[in-house]
Amino acid sequence: MVSDDPSRLDPTSAVLEERVARLSQGQLDCLLLVDQHLSSKEIAGELGISSHTVDQRIRQALQILGVARRAQAARIVARHRPAYQRLIHQSPHIEANPARAHPGDAISNQIRHADRAGGALEAGFNTEQRPTTGSFLQPPFATRSNPRNEMSVGQRLFWIAMIAIGALFSAGMYLAGLESLGRLLS
Repeated sequence: MVSDDPSRLDPTSAVLEERVARLSQGQLDCLLLVDQHLSSKEIAGELGISSHTVDQRIRQALQILGVARRAQAARIVARHRPAYQRLIHQSPHIEANPARAHPGDAISNQIRHADRAGGALEAGFNTEQRPTTGSFLQPPFATRSNPRNEMSVGQRLFWIAMIAIGALFSAGMYLAGLESLGRLLS
C-alpha cells in the first residue's frame, strides 16, 4: 500500500533517481507509454503483453516510487530516467546538405560510414551509393538505379501529362482501327 509518509515522498532529485533506477525495464517501458497518454490496453498491444501484466507492472512501480497515481509516476520516470538517444538511420540515398552543416553532422556521418564499412559489407550487402542521373526523364516507377520515388513536383506533373496524352493517343488509335475495320467489313 502506498503511504503518505512525508519522508517516503521526499521529492529530492537524488532520491527520485535512486527509485527510478530500482525499476525494471518492463516497468520503465510501461510508465514511458503512460507518459504518452496510452491506456493499459494500448500499452499491452504495444509491448505484446496482457493488460493485466501492464497493470501489475505499474502497481509495482507506484510502490517503488512511492506515489499514488500512474500519471505522476510516469512524469517522474520521464524526468529522471537516464538520457538515451536512439541512433537514427539515414538512407544512403539522401545527400548531406553542406549548407546546413553543424557539429552533430560529423558524428552522424561517422556513424553512416561505419555502418557501410562494417556490418553491411560483412553481411554481403552492396551499400555503394549509385550516382543519380539527374535526368528529367526519370521513369515514374521504381528501377534498380532509382528504388525510391525521389521525383520533384515538376517531374511528377510532367509524367502525369505524358501518361494522359499517351492514353488519349492510344484511345484515338483504337477508335481509328475500329472505324477502318468497320469500313472493310461493310
